[in-house]
Amino acid sequence: MSAIYILWLRELRRYTRSRAQIVASLGQPLLYLIALGFGLGPVFQSAGRGSYLQFVAPGVIAMTVLFTSVFSGIALLWDRQFGFLKETLVAPVSRMQIVIGRTLGGATVAMIQGLLVVIVCLIAGFRPVNAAVIPVAIGFMALIAILFAALGTAIGSVLQDMQGFQLIMNFLVMPIFFLSGALFPLDNLPKVLSAVTAVDPLSYGVDGLRTALIGMSHFGVALDVVILCCIATVFLGIGSYLFSKIQL
Repeated sequence: MSAIYILWLRELRRYTRSRAQIVASLGQPLLYLIALGFGLGPVFQSAGRGSYLQFVAPGVIAMTVLFTSVFSGIALLWDRQFGFLKETLVAPVSRMQIVIGRTLGGATVAMIQGLLVVIVCLIAGFRPVNAAVIPVAIGFMALIAILFAALGTAIGSVLQDMQGFQLIMNFLVMPIFFLSGALFPLDNLPKVLSAVTAVDPLSYGVDGLRTALIGMSHFGVALDVVILCCIATVFLGIGSYLFSKIQL
């Protein structure tokens, strides 16, 4: 357990040391909130769907947690390059503990970043239907963060250098975000697109956040929780297996 705590704490320290990174990482959520939340607001409202800012804010929060958690896993490449990974692997602890520690650390950082975006959304005019549901929303943020931090660790375990990073971004992370329903409703979609969104794990995270924050549900909270927990467990297992195969 001490190894898990140390790795968790290291991820937090790496995050808190970079204040510029904290500020810069708020730029993309602000862009989506301003350009989409206010830009498409009249169109969304004229279609009888209410406030688009209210609709898109949970999606922007989920996007922030997604990107931050995946990037924390891919940071494994930097540890490989600068030698810290070798020191970790030769330590007398199981690699499962290493993966859990890194995953929890990355997930915690992603949740902190997500909470900062929640504050930004509140400043922009977003209002949850009930303040009492905030803990439920934080729970969904935690599930999203753990799931994708584990995925990031799995990806970082198989990549050898940063050259494959853009490939992962363009063909995995961005489609996961755009097909999750973060920016558009999931009802009345074409059958093919509806099927694709149904197999996107982030769809259930966005749906859970949206249900908790504004009371709008597509899949149902119970299904959201079950799917996220199951996929997070699978990704942790895959990440642990791939991490155990790393050769330095």
